[in-house]
Amino acid sequence: MEDKVIEINSLKVNYGEKKVLKNINLDVYRGSIIGYIGPNGAGKSTTIKILLGLNDDYSGEVKIFGKDIRDENYDFKSKIGYVPEVAKLYENLTAREYLTFIGQLYNMPYDKCDKKAQALMEILGIGQAYDTRLSSFSKGMKQKVLIISALIHNPEILFLDEPLSGLDANSVLVIKEIISKLRDDNKTIFYSSHIMEVVEKISDRIVLLKDGKIIADGDFEEIKKLNRKSSLEEVFNELTGFEDHLSLAEKFVEIINEV
Repeated sequence: MEDKVIEINSLKVNYGEKKVLKNINLDVYRGSIIGYIGPNGAGKSTTIKILLGLNDDYSGEVKIFGKDIRDENYDFKSKIGYVPEVAKLYENLTAREYLTFIGQLYNMPYDKCDKKAQALMEILGIGQAYDTRLSSFSKGMKQKVLIISALIHNPEILFLDEPLSGLDANSVLVIKEIISKLRDDNKTIFYSSHIMEVVEKISDRIVLLKDGKIIADGDFEEIKKLNRKSSLEEVFNELTGFEDHLSLAEKFVEIINEV
């Protein structure tokens, strides 16, 4: 029997008169990679913020591992990790100071998180900068530190928002393989990205939002057959109603070529 780790029932969010989420229902099972996609403003970030416990201004029911996250006595946050699309690191700290600080927030002993952090940085090719201030790190190096900080406490559920941003090609291969290994290790991953090729390749299941509603839910082959398209990008453009990319590109290049 499949193990349900997230249950979302009749989830609604309004910001004033604007309806952001409109009756979302979603069950997520252990050991799967969910490609959670949609155009800007579709409600992806709002959903994730609720699941992270950062937004409790909603109606409906949200459970993680069978318990309502509104229960003040439920420490579900220790079971999740998060790589945001845009994050601000404490750049006056060294990588050692930052990662051991994060580890201790999850009640890890200092020596354990220090050892793990250094080993993980070595694997990702930045071990030599362990005692260097984060302010001197490149964008790709900072992204690797963010990924390590989200995983150092061995979470059961991982939320990844554009996790490959700023990474070189070799690092992208490594991180994609890490995500697959985590899935094989029975972790559950929410993967949000605008890079459709990556979502298509790594996701076991794709959930597509538009205007606060789920308009597609299934594995890529199912969605592709239903919409008679050959790529997730084509499905995305059709279902979200975006058909102007060719004409916009042509107009852009025409203006560039004007004398």
